[in-house]
Amino acid sequence: MTKVAVVLSGCGVYDGSEIHESVGVLVHLSRHGAAYECFAPDISQSQVVDHLKGSPVPNASRNVLHESARIARGRIRPLAELHARDFDAVFFPGGFGAAKNLCDFATKGPACTVEKETERVIKEFHGAGKPIGMCCIAPAIAARVLGTKAGGPGCSVTIGDDAGTAKAIADMGSRNIAKRVDEAFVDEKNNLITAPAYMYGSAAVHEVFDGIGAMVEQTLGRVPARARQ
Repeated sequence: MTKVAVVLSGCGVYDGSEIHESVGVLVHLSRHGAAYECFAPDISQSQVVDHLKGSPVPNASRNVLHESARIARGRIRPLAELHARDFDAVFFPGGFGAAKNLCDFATKGPACTVEKETERVIKEFHGAGKPIGMCCIAPAIAARVLGTKAGGPGCSVTIGDDAGTAKAIADMGSRNIAKRVDEAFVDEKNNLITAPAYMYGSAAVHEVFDGIGAMVEQTLGRVPARARQ
């Protein structure tokens, strides 16, 4: 059975993992018969947001691992325990947590830095030639870690057709390929599979779900057959 890891970044679109996207990844993995484990960094969130008001909560603090456990139904481990040798692929759902907690792209754009365990995991899977699936804003993390400006090979991702984010990705030495919300893009060279998801903010839930399904299916399809037995 294919065994994959899912990296979460909190719980809730504005300060953690986008819940529709995270559950969409898990549902499609289950549908394809893949076993999965969830992970998240054991760090404080960069920001806590009141999701009803859409505004930051002053002086509030939450832990990314503990918040991510809400989505994982309590079955989750610290990201420091995730190693590419133990899994066939890794997935990163989006949400602002990907851009605030797994890195600081939300505030620093192309000059962002990536959380150390997140960077290590991406480099491990990439170095092992194992597929990496990402959606929404999460591909910006790969654009930074694998971009030529960081000494990487450069990668191609899709975050849809958002011009500002596409420019930031280019500034990191990577490239955006515009795709519809229900499509995924495969960077063959880097074994990196991405989908826009809620980068199309007006997209219907079923369209986001379909695009994530395409990303999951194409990622799993790149796992060697012997690992799927």
